[in-house]
Amino acid sequence: MDIRLFKPSVGDEELESIRQVFNKAWLGLGPKVGEFEKKWSEYIGCAESVGVNSCTAALHLALSAFKFTKGKKVLVPVVTFAATAMAVLYNGLIPVFVDVDETTFGISMEDLERKYDQDCVAVIPVHFMGHPIPMDQLISWAKLRGLKVIEDTAHSAGGQYKGKSLGTWGDIGCFSFEEKKCMTTGDGGMISSQDPELLRPLRHSRWVGINKDTWERYEENASYHADANSWYYEISDVGYKYNMNDLMASIGLIQLTKLDAMNRRREAIIGKYVAGLSGGIYVRPAIPYHLQDSSYWAFVVRVKEREQFILHMKKKGVATGVHYMPLTMHPLFAPYAAETPNADTLWRELVTLPLFPDLKDEEIAYVLESVHTYAP
Repeated sequence: MDIRLFKPSVGDEELESIRQVFNKAWLGLGPKVGEFEKKWSEYIGCAESVGVNSCTAALHLALSAFKFTKGKKVLVPVVTFAATAMAVLYNGLIPVFVDVDETTFGISMEDLERKYDQDCVAVIPVHFMGHPIPMDQLISWAKLRGLKVIEDTAHSAGGQYKGKSLGTWGDIGCFSFEEKKCMTTGDGGMISSQDPELLRPLRHSRWVGINKDTWERYEENASYHADANSWYYEISDVGYKYNMNDLMASIGLIQLTKLDAMNRRREAIIGKYVAGLSGGIYVRPAIPYHLQDSSYWAFVVRVKEREQFILHMKKKGVATGVHYMPLTMHPLFAPYAAETPNADTLWRELVTLPLFPDLKDEEIAYVLESVHTYAP
């Protein structure tokens, strides 16, 4: 067999939705984005959402909403995708890298306390591979110290923690709809909050700072509006070309109707993996997968001799990956290095195995068979 690591689950319904956008001949930022924002907000149970072209853009704009003084500090986990910390740098702030919990690979509450000081203004928890951070504990900790919480929910669209949607615990939640994630718009992201006023300026920021987007001006320019100045707009602040477009949103609207089913299928696949690895000597699940109301986008194992295992799986035709190196191992973030002993040691054992909703039972069995034939 030849088994991919990730694969988006898309079909005729998405194609038909795209066709409707083509027929309307409005592909950019338009009514489909607004419709998707509304339905996404209803789905996760928040007041307002703003569609953007990536979770990286979402994180950048989310931090910008608070207008933190340049040079202040933001607490981030050291094991995450680069975008989490990149957003800190984009805003002229300093990333403070926090170690991970040795069991869940989420941000360590103990190390948060050690790394916190009076210059810290925010914390960005990441639900590693979709495994929830104990957000009730983190929110309480952050409030006591006056910290804003930007919830990096890139890995966990549709997941819940204690009956509350991930991405709605913090001041702002940031989501990814990139190709490999729980649901996709190709690329794309969403910013969500219970505070509409907090997000209002971000609608302008995502559209080069312009106070009226093209669709609004198009609507105002319709023949039934007797206003010759409907073209007029203003720019008051620096903005970015971060907008979602109607093509993305048309895919997202269909994917959203499938999200729960796709997450349940991932739960079933992970359940087979966990059961199949039970009692294994060399390979074991990396985190304590909790398979209820979950949103895991990747399945990760721990292997002592990682390189040998990756080569073994490659010979079997099974794709693998490594998610992620501690960020302080990259030259860009090396100047911000701090003591993170758990991450420095444990990341060397991490290997990602294939996980996507269309993965067939016989393919799951083949992956497990390939794992069981591995011996260092």
